[in-house]
Amino acid sequence: MTSLPGNGVLQQHWAVPLAVHTFEQAAEVNAVLARVFAIMRATDADAAKGKGGFYASADDLLQRVDVAEFRSLVEFIAKAVQTTAKQANAGVWPPGRHGLQLELMGLWFQIQNGAAFHDIHTHGNCSWSGVYYVQIDPPKTRHSHPDLGSLNGATRFYSPMFPLLGGAHMDMGNAFMQQATLDIAPEEGQLVVFPAFLPHKAMPYAGEKDRIVVSFNAQIRAPGSDQVYRYANA
Repeated sequence: MTSLPGNGVLQQHWAVPLAVHTFEQAAEVNAVLARVFAIMRATDADAAKGKGGFYASADDLLQRVDVAEFRSLVEFIAKAVQTTAKQANAGVWPPGRHGLQLELMGLWFQIQNGAAFHDIHTHGNCSWSGVYYVQIDPPKTRHSHPDLGSLNGATRFYSPMFPLLGGAHMDMGNAFMQQATLDIAPEEGQLVVFPAFLPHKAMPYAGEKDRIVVSFNAQIRAPGSDQVYRYANA
């Protein structure tokens, strides 16, 4: 039970945590990964997946890729998720050491070009997800596209309140709800970590270089039980 302060003090609850991490080894790692992923796409036995402007690998890269640069990226991702989850759960995780274990449930890459996009979706069977930008045109090149402009290749996130807007009366009283999307400008070497429930979309991309990203799903489990709060009676 929480006692809220009165006397008109504004309360803000259920904020959505999101963090951006920069990979210091990106310059040397990304070039290698781009070549590895291009080979994996070209040798994919499923011809239907290997053609067109959009390609997504299977989510088993942890079992299929064994190069030092990939291992460095995985280590960076794991540390970033640990840091973000710890910050997001500050004051919620019980005090002390609990032997929490992070597991990457799936890790895959995507390649897009020719105005291809990945429509709105969420990720299941995990608490955290993320997108790491391996390769993409620089901002000036992307923004010069006559149709896509500054949104060329961006990652768009949708507010959890977005489904409410269709049936909501919109006026100045709830203006705080009306900006229901957040567009992240992609940058090589950056990792965006976000809750897996958060709807997101890879906006259409057309560029000189392919847009290549690595995505993942992660769980953080306690050895005994993941339950923090008791179930309340209805």
